[in-house]
Amino acid sequence: MMLRFLTLIAAFWILALPAQAQDGPLRITIDEGVIEPLPFAVPEFVAENAAAAQMAEQIARVVAADLTGTGLFREIPEDAFISKITSFSSPVEFADWRAINAQALISGAVSTGSDGRISVKFRLYDVFAGQEMGAGLQFDGTQDGWRRMAHKVSDAVYSRLTGESPYFDSRVVFVAESGTKGERRKRLAIMDYDGANVQYLTDSSNIVLAPRFSPTGDRILYTSYETGFPRIYVLDVASVGRRALENQPGSMSFSPRFSPDGQTVIYSLTQGGNTDIYRMNINGDGVQRLTNAPSIETAPSFSPDGSQIVFESDRSGNQQLYIMPSSGGEPRRISFGPGRYGTPVWSPRGDLIAFTKQSKGRFHIGVMRTDGSEERLLTASFLDEGPTWAPNGRVIMFTRETQGAGGQSSLYSVDITGRNLKRVRTETGASDPSWSPLQE
Repeated sequence: MMLRFLTLIAAFWILALPAQAQDGPLRITIDEGVIEPLPFAVPEFVAENAAAAQMAEQIARVVAADLTGTGLFREIPEDAFISKITSFSSPVEFADWRAINAQALISGAVSTGSDGRISVKFRLYDVFAGQEMGAGLQFDGTQDGWRRMAHKVSDAVYSRLTGESPYFDSRVVFVAESGTKGERRKRLAIMDYDGANVQYLTDSSNIVLAPRFSPTGDRILYTSYETGFPRIYVLDVASVGRRALENQPGSMSFSPRFSPDGQTVIYSLTQGGNTDIYRMNINGDGVQRLTNAPSIETAPSFSPDGSQIVFESDRSGNQQLYIMPSSGGEPRRISFGPGRYGTPVWSPRGDLIAFTKQSKGRFHIGVMRTDGSEERLLTASFLDEGPTWAPNGRVIMFTRETQGAGGQSSLYSVDITGRNLKRVRTETGASDPSWSPLQE
């Protein structure tokens, strides 16, 4: 019998899989957003030499935190263990792990070399079937990169247990905020998806907004007010070098996003009191106007294949969502519920569009099909806004701001079923997240 594992596609979106016979794989489907987390065990990874002892413990803890943080898995605490794993090559005593109801077991080992590099290897076992799930894997890198290797282990385990694409080995760029609400200082920062390894990319001398990753994760578009008016810049993540993109005289440019091939930028430009959507090549030439209306058109986002753009517009009298060809043309409205819709972002899978909705004095993060059907609100609060998709299209991160003069902005994440709403750890206040693709 194969591992009893989770199928993470919600019944809300896709028809549930047919029930499996007892001698086949047990698939746990999500029904109305409720699921019993799968119990798993991660014994401390084996340190194959003395220098690896601390990292072996740390890597196992990161793997456990990654999996538990999805809300789909429940870690069995170490004090419940009957067996210990003292050698990566030793046979597994499956009966001891069955006795504590561990359905999945992750064993690993870490070794360090004289050159300062480390090796991390792991195996994943189906405890009740008494067999290994797939082949063991090994990751090699520098000691400074131990967290990345832990995330890679988590990604491999997550994909094998769920059939979903991974997302742990990714980063988030965001606006780090400090100071009081009326005198907020903002600077760009980048971190691992879980809030670790923060690096600041700009200082707080100028207001910065809406950073957006390139499809390869090596560049970031953002808006800065350093000239007194909003202007778009592109920043190289590795060197932190930056340059301004061309601006038309007397205009303000903002809300930029990359095309899927990374060669084109779509953005909003205000000139003469009118705001429309434009596109240009990443080198700043080839400017093309895509909309031409007296209304405000902003927050554009490409479809994954680059053929369409979703954006917000008040051409109907209040903010609604529209889709048009990426070369311009007549847009079609896709949002029709009560309230106002904004900040649409196309899912990496191409099947859904995330958005911010304001209705009856509350803000929501929601998703809908690309034709506007099956709208589903995932959150509700005083102020939720600015969704961004995880690389696998299963999790959304967004900004939540608390009420009052002392209100603070924080990052939160939620599954597309509305489950597992949680705050993302950051050193300071935070807003405007943008999730990177998986790192190479």
